[in-house]
Amino acid sequence: MAINLQKGQRVDLTKGNPGLSKIMVGLGWDPVQNRGGGGLLGSLFGGGGGGANIDCDASVIMLGENGKIRSNSDVIYFGNLKSSDGSVQHTGDNLTGDGDGDDEQILVDLSRVPSQVHKLVFVVNIYDCVKRKQHFGMIQNAFIRIVNSANNQEMIHFNLTDDYSGQTCLVVGEIYRHGNEWKFAAVGTGTSAPGLGDVVRSFS
Repeated sequence: MAINLQKGQRVDLTKGNPGLSKIMVGLGWDPVQNRGGGGLLGSLFGGGGGGANIDCDASVIMLGENGKIRSNSDVIYFGNLKSSDGSVQHTGDNLTGDGDGDDEQILVDLSRVPSQVHKLVFVVNIYDCVKRKQHFGMIQNAFIRIVNSANNQEMIHFNLTDDYSGQTCLVVGEIYRHGNEWKFAAVGTGTSAPGLGDVVRSFS
């Protein structure tokens, strides 16, 4: 049975699961149903970029012990699908958020994460949000979940239920070292950073 977390909670990943190494981190979201008809991806808002798909992008920022990013290659996203050490791999971009289940998936091999990397920060931002006048108030049912790749069992599930209106980037969760073990923290904080680069700079 998966552990359902609330915002701010932390849970052991490896301590109670000896031998756990390969995990899949799934992130999902749905566009808010348009009350005026026209389908899920109809005109979600007036003016500006009305009717444009909301393209959310999941990313991972790999941080050192000091909480700082070491190089741009430690940002795993649709433009850099695999970390240089091979421990983190993004499976590819989903442009709409349509459909059930995970919208984007990131594969992590905890045993291959370099010892100098102490934290993996999972971020979701809205692509081209300023031009399209989009924000996370237009998204619903956002979640992050962690699956044991060895047996495909869901271990952790965190639903983001806050009102993120006006926010264009979410720090969803963190996987971090705790001694010789790995833990997960349900973060769920939003920012108005216009792009992933701005979030990355906050860790530099």
